[in-house]
Amino acid sequence: MDGMEVAVDRILRAISDREMIWIHGDYDVDGTSSTAMTLHFLRRIGATADYHIPSRLDEGFGFTPQSVDRAHRAGASVIVTVDVGVTASKAVDHARSLGIDVIVCDHHQAAEEIPSCLALLNPLKPGCPYPFKDLAACGVAFKLLQALSQRQGHPELAYEYLDFVAIASAADIAPLHGENRVLSLFGLELLNSYTRPGFKGLVDCASLPLGELTNSSVIFGIAPRINAAGRLGDPRRAVEMMMQDDELRAFHIAQELERDNRQRRSIDEHTFEEAAIMAHEQLSSGSGKALILHNEAWHAGVIGIVASRLVERFNVPAIMLTTIDGIAKGSARSVRQFDIHAALKQCEDLLIEFGGHIHAAGLSLKVENIPELQRRLDEIAGAALATMEMEHEIVIDTELQLTELSPSFFKHLAKFAPYGHQNPRPMFMSDNVTSANGVKVVGNNHLKFRAMQRHFQLDAIGFGLGGKISDVSHGRSFAMVYTLEENLFNGGSSPQIRIKDIHPHR
Repeated sequence: MDGMEVAVDRILRAISDREMIWIHGDYDVDGTSSTAMTLHFLRRIGATADYHIPSRLDEGFGFTPQSVDRAHRAGASVIVTVDVGVTASKAVDHARSLGIDVIVCDHHQAAEEIPSCLALLNPLKPGCPYPFKDLAACGVAFKLLQALSQRQGHPELAYEYLDFVAIASAADIAPLHGENRVLSLFGLELLNSYTRPGFKGLVDCASLPLGELTNSSVIFGIAPRINAAGRLGDPRRAVEMMMQDDELRAFHIAQELERDNRQRRSIDEHTFEEAAIMAHEQLSSGSGKALILHNEAWHAGVIGIVASRLVERFNVPAIMLTTIDGIAKGSARSVRQFDIHAALKQCEDLLIEFGGHIHAAGLSLKVENIPELQRRLDEIAGAALATMEMEHEIVIDTELQLTELSPSFFKHLAKFAPYGHQNPRPMFMSDNVTSANGVKVVGNNHLKFRAMQRHFQLDAIGFGLGGKISDVSHGRSFAMVYTLEENLFNGGSSPQIRIKDIHPHR
């Protein structure tokens, strides 16, 4: 990775000379995990190190000149940024003026102006020869740990931190192919086998099956609770929890985050209800192909989540904005076919700052510029999506007979894990299926029955498919599209079909 040798040399010199190394992270899971991992490792190899995570509500996103001043007051001579910094030219220049060397570990798209830092570790940096470009920020920071471990003659030391990488990669929806899949596989094994105190409390609060944690367990169980630290309070709580050696202290922090997460869900639901009404009105008026919704009272900690839900509901790119200190700040999320980061770059003259990825970004702008941003994004999205099919689609990998679902089949299928973004569970289709017992609608409109084909039966559940009960009742034959999973219940497990869609047999 370009810049790695320079970064390692400088950090080892700082350790030797007892200089203060300051880590500056972000308030999401990737940022806090990267911070906790790097801080724990550096202290372990003898560094004098401390850190800062900016408050989402008081300081906002990014590495800023104010962040540099904080590090300077603490006596830092080296700053390592994780999950931020690739666009922070002003902050880097300010640090240089104070005699502070900056090492940036980031995975976001670089701006046209590369910051003049001592070392920029980012596979996406123009000219960087690193072959795998899809690392999460924690993956980039892990590469730094690997390089330091190798230089010190203990290459295996870095591997003890792969649980951080697995959690961050899952939470940041990093593509689970190539190197990410390897890092996540061994990271999940570590998380299940040697659960550090800082994660065990979260696992307990989320009632997750220790030893059976998957990528989905992280996304839906662990990540929201870590994120809650920064959404509704001090994000440093997440770092302190993850670094804890005291299991009881870690559990107490995890309980705090559990309470915050419940409160976040309530705020999230109320905000989504308001936003959905506004979105429906905007789309009904014929306003373009993108949503931009602004309400100065919306909580900054939930607008990214709500933007994602709007994309799912209306199948268009969505930007949610609130007002902080007179400036509109918010989060953008996008449909699979549309690069929201590239679209914002075309509107750069309207924005104070922006950054992110193809399908997710953060931005800030003057409130008076919102209408013009709406007009331009409507135009950009309209042109880009005009020829694209915007219906939700399910891509089927292969047709199966239920009789093929033997224990051996499930054993081989497990080798495709861990599943996640760009490595989804294989999608199967079986036709001429009937229900073998009484079909029930359970929970929040979920369809539950035993699927039967040629006398072979298997438990099946279709989340949100209660409206299709007539298609599978009274002995009717149907086709179903589904994935396969293990249903964990009362300490045991059994194979289960998770139905994605049903169609009457023709």
